[in-house]
Amino acid sequence: MENIRNFCIIAHIDHGKSTLADRLLEFTGTVAGRDLEAQVLDDMDIERERGITIKSHAIQMDYKQQGRDYVLNLIDTPGHVDFSYEVSRSIAACEGALLIVDATQGIQAQTISNLYLAIENDLEIIPVLNKMDLDNAMPDEVKDQIVDMIGCDESEIIEASGKTGFGVDNILEAIVERIPAPKGDTGAPLQALIFDSVFNSFRGIIAYFRIFNGEIRQGEKVKFVNTEKEYEANEIGVLRLKQEPRKVLKAGDVGYIISGVKTSKEVKVGDTITHVDAPCEAAIEGFEDVKPMVFAGIYPIDADDYEELRTSMEKLQLNDASLTFEPESSMALGFGFRCGFLGLLHMEIIQERLDREFDMNVITTMPNVSYRVITNKKEVIEVHNPSGLPEHKYVDHIEEPFIKAQIISKTDYIGPIIKLCLDKRGELKNQVYLSTSRVELTVDMPLGEIVFDFYDKLKSISKGYASFDYHISGYRPAKLIKLDILLNGESVDALSTLTHHDNAYSLGRRICVKLKDLIPRQQFDIAIQAAISAKIIARETVKALRKDVTAKCYGGDITRKRKLLEKQKKGKKRMRQVGNVEVPQQAFLVVLKLND
Repeated sequence: MENIRNFCIIAHIDHGKSTLADRLLEFTGTVAGRDLEAQVLDDMDIERERGITIKSHAIQMDYKQQGRDYVLNLIDTPGHVDFSYEVSRSIAACEGALLIVDATQGIQAQTISNLYLAIENDLEIIPVLNKMDLDNAMPDEVKDQIVDMIGCDESEIIEASGKTGFGVDNILEAIVERIPAPKGDTGAPLQALIFDSVFNSFRGIIAYFRIFNGEIRQGEKVKFVNTEKEYEANEIGVLRLKQEPRKVLKAGDVGYIISGVKTSKEVKVGDTITHVDAPCEAAIEGFEDVKPMVFAGIYPIDADDYEELRTSMEKLQLNDASLTFEPESSMALGFGFRCGFLGLLHMEIIQERLDREFDMNVITTMPNVSYRVITNKKEVIEVHNPSGLPEHKYVDHIEEPFIKAQIISKTDYIGPIIKLCLDKRGELKNQVYLSTSRVELTVDMPLGEIVFDFYDKLKSISKGYASFDYHISGYRPAKLIKLDILLNGESVDALSTLTHHDNAYSLGRRICVKLKDLIPRQQFDIAIQAAISAKIIARETVKALRKDVTAKCYGGDITRKRKLLEKQKKGKKRMRQVGNVEVPQQAFLVVLKLND
């Protein structure tokens, strides 16, 4: 155990984690020259295309220093705020963290929140200044920021470049010297933490774990503490570029276990593995269930695919423990699932993965956050869906979730950013100048206001410089109302939304205008209306496709034409009663794209 080092990499999105991880793998010879490609650890197509890390990835490296062989277990983590759950799991399995800061951009919001996570878990922090090869690097200024934030000596900060490989040898030396070896008792009962799992269609579920105490051998009977299921360890091993089987793994090791588990409910991330014969006294603490922030309905386009969609979601949940879902039905869309996500990017990625990995075509309803409804009888009801809202006469008041947002930006953009926050019903709480050119704003805002387009607007206002991070601060009473969208007098539940009283009119108006463009013309007029309770606040009409029935009528009295038009009018009326309006899939994404 003296020669093992377990560490993770934490940083803001785009600060060069994955590139630096590539250099570490190359320097230690873990990846041969022919296997080397950019972002080796990002094995999903979406990750490569978007240049972001979505999943945390574990890999083992061998490193020799001063004649001693060391085993380094690296867990690469995502940087985006929507995947902070992945980061928290990785941190729980490590003793140290490389804190990577971009020398051209300095410390940003997600850097700070991930750093606090690491400090709470008592991890040894090694600060690394990345992208030193760039001409616009500001090493002195950024070093001052790091020293202010974590209180280290300037000499402890390692200068490096993930692109050229400069400084990688110093990072590896620091990992060995500064990060403590794992503590644990090999003779104690087995205690291992599951920090990730993947589904393999041939071998079932593969769980990734870190052993804190004891040892595990191939073929032994093991038990998962929370689910109380027992299995045989058919294969155990370590995570190299490919999985390498081993006969035995001991305390401090990071590895995988294949035990023929077929159902996803039996493996929970954060669960503890122990022996059946000599179980450990207590499960490993410090793991909490994920709390979704944004909710949306996901429905199969073809109703017959419902069971297939359920299976796909369960397999996805294995690989992404922060996804939660439960069955629900909708008048407009049939049977589907109410899903909880950590944010909008998370929702987009899940949709894309369902399409690519499982070939599932789905419709996603409007995203919304969860509200608390306090009834006249003082009962508290959690509402994730506008259709679940009780009637207005039974509601005393509604509370909405508020967030504490931290925005770090250049001082040039401070005016427009504050205006944006105030437009989104935010309250400015604090304003701190980190340096002459950088400012940190702390704002209290309703979560519902940032769900749609806040992040995009913030990026465009600040020319991409502002960074944003948030955490839930609690619930507050709010003047919220349910906005219904009616097509020919019938409410479409998948398009209804909860919104603040002040925004209702403009939102209803914009949705109606957008739907008018998207809904194809029929043989009859379609009335698109936005309503609050029984009051219509906006209306648009999709005009009917009309056939010129008077074309054959040449000359003669006007009554002949009128007779034909009256006959057509009756037919249209009858058609409107029996005809149903087909709503195209794009219409359900209409609110997301209102600013396009």
